[in-house]
Amino acid sequence: MKKILLLSDTHGCNEDSILKHVKTADEVWHAGDWGNMDLVNSIEALNKPIRGVYGNIDGQSIRQQFPLSNVFDCEGLSVLMHHIGGYPGHYKPGVKTLIKSSTAKVFISGHSHILRVMKDPELNILFINPGAAGRHGFHHMRTMIQFEISNGQIHNMAVIELGKRSALQ
Repeated sequence: MKKILLLSDTHGCNEDSILKHVKTADEVWHAGDWGNMDLVNSIEALNKPIRGVYGNIDGQSIRQQFPLSNVFDCEGLSVLMHHIGGYPGHYKPGVKTLIKSSTAKVFISGHSHILRVMKDPELNILFINPGAAGRHGFHHMRTMIQFEISNGQIHNMAVIELGKRSALQ
């Protein structure tokens, strides 16, 4: 069993409110728009494995470390991550083909800053967007998601609210 912390759209935000949840995770997954290497460095300093993708705002240092799309297995669960993916019924061009060509049972996307977890019955896949953990954007509440994976299944999924985007902590 692994405990996962899933976040996206941090846009350079590297705060204790995020790192306290990193400390309790076995792995950290980030769906793009890191903003800079600060959070990557903080997660690595805590010796936590990172899986992620780069987003549209990310520069060369992030793009050298993370791919545009990431397909991987964790505890028997196949996952596809891509920053600008859309969502079931409204996928961005090429994303539906990307999903169909993978063996993924979970598709993770960021970019929209909209927290959303839903089944796609057409593609038989679970869609997850953790919302935005950073302070830049139009979202009101900063969010992340934590869950556990064992035997190819997700368990104990919970939304973590980090507070209002504009509030200083």
